[in-house]
Amino acid sequence: MSFRVVRQHIMNISLILSNLLNPPILFFFLGMIAVWLRSDLDVPQPLPKFFALYLLLSLGFKGGVELHKSGLNGQIALTLLAAIGMAMLVPLYTFWLLRRRMSTVDAAAVAATYGSVSAVTFITATSFLGQIGEAFGGHMVAAMALMESPAIIIGVLLARVNAAQRESTPPRRSILNAELLRDAFFNGSVLLLLGSLVIGIVSGEKGAAALKPFTGDIFQGILCLFLLDMGLVSVRRLQGLDKLGATPVVFALTMPLFNAALGIGLAWLLGVGAGDALLLTVLCASASYIAVPAALRLAIPEANPGLYVTMALALTFPFNIAIGIPLYMAVINTIWR
Repeated sequence: MSFRVVRQHIMNISLILSNLLNPPILFFFLGMIAVWLRSDLDVPQPLPKFFALYLLLSLGFKGGVELHKSGLNGQIALTLLAAIGMAMLVPLYTFWLLRRRMSTVDAAAVAATYGSVSAVTFITATSFLGQIGEAFGGHMVAAMALMESPAIIIGVLLARVNAAQRESTPPRRSILNAELLRDAFFNGSVLLLLGSLVIGIVSGEKGAAALKPFTGDIFQGILCLFLLDMGLVSVRRLQGLDKLGATPVVFALTMPLFNAALGIGLAWLLGVGAGDALLLTVLCASASYIAVPAALRLAIPEANPGLYVTMALALTFPFNIAIGIPLYMAVINTIWR
């Protein structure tokens, strides 16, 4: 084994260790440990919701400022289209894989969950890139916002069309209604992200300078508090894990790796930089536990949220932020460099 290969392996291991020692990740582990120790540590409501709103606003605004600087070109447009394509493709093959192992409505709900994205995982990945000094484009924030809704629509279509086929009768309710479409495309997280992105584009560097103390200086601190709460919530969800059986657990831990491999391949074909490649990979590998459950309560109320929310929040999310992000970056570094 050559010295260059050995050095690359050492660099890859150091990426994983540096991520595990990153303060936001350590606060996530602190939240998990607090539950295991039966501590009374808690983040009172509605602070977690405020933290989420702040992180989405800050990320969207900074992404808009970066888009203001770089402008929109052919490669950015292709990247956005590829991101939307993955958001449509993932729920289709996810449903196909799961429909014989769980009920149709649950398979459709899981498909929507894994086809959509986790904003918190994405934010953690941007923090990781900042830590290692890797640049990324502001258009990736737009990619995240655009990937939220298609999977919801496809998941609902899969559930309702398959239900109608089993009954051999036309569905008694509209497959897609105005309320569902509004909730999918204009739910709070998507609207705040896109609105902040547009404000960042319009205000540019002057706006960035005016909001720097708010969107820049305190970002890491708010992220630490938010991930502390996520650690608490994740372990509480894990306590009912034995009721899920083997299939959801195996799926929740292997599907991120498969989707990440597709994301890395797609990023390589697009010829994007390493930072953008990581963010596209994370978007493909993550699963939604905020936007999708809110929409599915309305659209597929018979689906079991204890299944799809627990899979995304208690298994896939911790795996991605603790191991997945640095692992994907290590693979990207090996291929790109």
